[in-house]
Amino acid sequence: MADTIGTGSRLTSGALVIAVFSVASRLLGVLRDRLLAAHFGAGSVLDAYYAAFKIPDFIFNIFVLGALASAFIPVFIRLRDREGRPAAWQVAQSVFNLLVSLLIGLALIGIVLAPWLMPLIAPGFEAERLQLATSLTRVMLLAIVFFGASNVIGSVLQAEQRFLSYSLAAVLYNLGIIIGLFTFVRAWGPVGLAWGVVLGSVLHLLVQVPAVFRIGFRWRAVWSFSNPGVREVLRLLGPRTIGLAASSLEQIITAGFVSTLGVGSLAAFALASNLQSFPINVFGVSLAVAAFPIFSQAISLNNHDHFTSHFKESVRRIVFFVLPMSVLFLVLRAQVVRVVLGSGAFDWGDTIRTAQVLGFLALAMLPDSLVPLVARAFYALEDTRTPALVASGTVALNVVLLITLWPFGLMGIGLAYVISRLLSLAALLGLLGRRLGALGADYIIQGTRVMLLASTAAGAAAYGTLQVVVPFVNQHTFVGIFTQGAAAGAVGVLTYLVFTMVAKLPEVEFMERWLTSAWRLTRRLWTTA
Repeated sequence: MADTIGTGSRLTSGALVIAVFSVASRLLGVLRDRLLAAHFGAGSVLDAYYAAFKIPDFIFNIFVLGALASAFIPVFIRLRDREGRPAAWQVAQSVFNLLVSLLIGLALIGIVLAPWLMPLIAPGFEAERLQLATSLTRVMLLAIVFFGASNVIGSVLQAEQRFLSYSLAAVLYNLGIIIGLFTFVRAWGPVGLAWGVVLGSVLHLLVQVPAVFRIGFRWRAVWSFSNPGVREVLRLLGPRTIGLAASSLEQIITAGFVSTLGVGSLAAFALASNLQSFPINVFGVSLAVAAFPIFSQAISLNNHDHFTSHFKESVRRIVFFVLPMSVLFLVLRAQVVRVVLGSGAFDWGDTIRTAQVLGFLALAMLPDSLVPLVARAFYALEDTRTPALVASGTVALNVVLLITLWPFGLMGIGLAYVISRLLSLAALLGLLGRRLGALGADYIIQGTRVMLLASTAAGAAAYGTLQVVVPFVNQHTFVGIFTQGAAAGAVGVLTYLVFTMVAKLPEVEFMERWLTSAWRLTRRLWTTA
């Protein structure tokens, strides 16, 4: 299986590969959530399941996710381009060993301390939910070791712009959880959910190993703190780690507030967050990940025009895809939740609570999609401090908002999330603009105005269609809700496309290239060994 992408359109092709497998991963994620919701409902088991992620996610987010890539990739690319691959491999080997060793130690500490930490994370849980959450947490902590190793390998593949195996890893992770639901849960009860997470992490690692071996990476027993490249990675890791620690702490604090709102509230919030993350991962994260090595290489070569060109195009493309989806998710939130999750033990009460949260989270969809790209612009400059400071400020603001809006329940918590994310994006864009200049601001604003008008028209068309279809469907059946939502969504999408095509936005052509080349590119990547 080949992982190489042609150099003629690396950003477009790389983002396409990531997006294709992100869609596959998110579809499996939707299936995963539907199966979980149908089996357990938005009740005590799923409350414990989602709470159990908080300690492993806290460790993983700080030391691995984002922090590793933001610090490692620019250094790896610079060493590879200026000193040759042997120097870059030595740094990669050292970082791999240091990180895996650290995660083993932290996992063991977490396993021991879990009974004392879980009451702090979920203060609203009674004894039975706390005990289940603790058991799940202890098993899930094993997964962070495999994820740590996998993400070092994935960072190397990103730096080399080999995106296929990196993108496929997320698909296999969700597949592992689904396997766990059907096999481990039957054998061991709810704790089998956690073993499904561990299986997913193992598959996440194994699928990337052949690709990284093909480009020359080999494991060596190297732990070199004295290596200048390793020291540079650790230096860059510090501020980013602080920022991610703040963000992870924010998630834990939010979960604590939600846990006090009654049984099923944490599950509803988590399920709504997963639905919101679908377009964010498919469009926002895929374009940001593909753009990052391009940004880093442009900075390495001191090519500001190249950097600006890719930045402004990437921002507009994210806005083009995500803004209309944000509006349509807001209008169709009840239909989306009911169609995706509404089966088995997931009743109408669960649907209403989850849809309420999704409505607010939909408003944060665009800033959540743009922040990964803007943050990576700073990382390409080898500046991890600025995003960390912004993240810390955002957390402080969100905590204040949570305390203020908590009496309004899940809606108040959702509103706090939206406000904090909008201000975070505004701060990052303002600081990046002060450092590098306009970065194509006029071009971005011009396109965004058209996209906003088109999205508003799409939302109005979708809402009108909902009302027109009501007399012709039974809203108490899956078929009726699906028909109503699908008709409204189709009209909304068609309205948006017609509006943007008439406006002759270049992003329409970009979308057409993506759609027409997706199958052909994927086949070529899989068949050229």
